[in-house]
Amino acid sequence: MVYYLIKIIITTLLIVAISEIAKHSSFAGAVLASIPLISVLAIAWLYIDTKDVTKVINLVNGIFWLVLPSLALFISLPLLLKQGLNFYISITISIAVTIGCYWLMVTVLHHYGIKI
Repeated sequence: MVYYLIKIIITTLLIVAISEIAKHSSFAGAVLASIPLISVLAIAWLYIDTKDVTKVINLVNGIFWLVLPSLALFISLPLLLKQGLNFYISITISIAVTIGCYWLMVTVLHHYGIKI
């Protein structure tokens, strides 16, 4: 139980720190947010928990393929906000677009026999 609390605290602190840094410098916040800290933590936690390199490889491969459709959020959100749409509507549409891109990516990968 203590181990899970440590994992939650470390992960949460990183996210909060990045959002606080972004308040003062959008560049610094963007650099920190663009580093795949959560992915690296998930990979580390998985390895520490299982010592199973195959699971780590599968996770990393899945992350690789799913990073591509996640970029839809970072393309659509600023475009919608620049059009003057409300933030909450823009983020909702951007999330929906991203979900659609995830579905499309999984469908295409499945078609080519790539299993995530």
